[in-house]
Amino acid sequence: MLLLWTSGLSLLCWLWLALGQGFFWRTDLRLPPHRPAPARWPRVAVVVPARDEAAVLPLSLPGLLAQRYPGRCEVILVDDHSTDGTAEVARKLATDGGLPLTVSTPPPLPPGWTGKLWALRHGVELAGGAELLLLTDADIAHGPDLLAALVAGAEAERLDLVSQMARLRTETGWERLIVPAFVYFFAQLYPFRWSNRPGARTAASAGGCTLVRRAALERAGGIAAIRGAVIDDVSLARAVKGSGGRTWLGLAERSPELRVLSVRPYPGLAPLWRMVSRSAYAQLRHSPALLVVTVLGLAMVYLVPVAATVLGLVAGRPVPLALGAAAWALMAATFLPMVRYYGRPHPAALLLPFTALLYLLMTLDSAVQHYRGRGAAWKGRTYGAS
Repeated sequence: MLLLWTSGLSLLCWLWLALGQGFFWRTDLRLPPHRPAPARWPRVAVVVPARDEAAVLPLSLPGLLAQRYPGRCEVILVDDHSTDGTAEVARKLATDGGLPLTVSTPPPLPPGWTGKLWALRHGVELAGGAELLLLTDADIAHGPDLLAALVAGAEAERLDLVSQMARLRTETGWERLIVPAFVYFFAQLYPFRWSNRPGARTAASAGGCTLVRRAALERAGGIAAIRGAVIDDVSLARAVKGSGGRTWLGLAERSPELRVLSVRPYPGLAPLWRMVSRSAYAQLRHSPALLVVTVLGLAMVYLVPVAATVLGLVAGRPVPLALGAAAWALMAATFLPMVRYYGRPHPAALLLPFTALLYLLMTLDSAVQHYRGRGAAWKGRTYGAS
């Protein structure tokens, strides 16, 4: 009886997710293909916080310096007290021409701030009279026409924040298994269509590529308003939207001219595990109750369909078998657009339950690390430890 009820409930969950969660599984939210050029191209500053990023800068910074932007633009790289020569690498890369580059180091990190946001604040201050700020990460490569496309879209739609979810690397086996699901789960938590709807409570952006109006950022309280946020991209979108701004989030294009591509390698399971676990419990606001609900929800939604299918087949119970198989098929169908977006073979969509199990374990590990006093550890710093 338990198998029958849980398999039926899981199928109902998937029917609701597929139809009632903002069509989160669709991958068609991109910048409009035809964007009219604005009457005046506003001044833009690109702000790149970087801490120990010497290895990836040669793959990312040249694309920013080579932006074909019709208006005035500069790149500001904030070297967050790196120990690997990040600043020197950045200065050498700027000798080939392109947009002007400023490399600066912020004052020592004060209490209550994350390192990235303290560096962003410093970069925003250096941006002077820039009307628009492109906040990006040191491991993101940009196509040469991206900035102009973002600005044209923001101006045409009168948006205060425009963000694109970068395409992450899928070169290793673990990357191919985990990365598409990472974006899928993010969209499930923060459906892009809901986030883009004025007045809706949902708000999100992607930290690797966020264009924001300085006036909207200041109206939201500036970077200081989110100074302690570990999940800073979502916090920024909430702050801008909560202060009356209009936000937009979509997926990056595939074309080389408009690409937003992460160049950071994740050669094995361990670095991917750390990428997820370092902020998973923070996403749950460090709440034990939310952790329990999340674990039970993940099990019900992603694991029960497989269990019902296998146990129904082995025990010769056709109803749980049919319900479990239907839920599994619907799950795979919603994952298929993301699988195609990342160029994976269609049968890979059937592996989502296994990937979900890994994410469940990563979430539990995130909570364990928090209660061990390690909090969200990144680049030699720990945040949110109790």
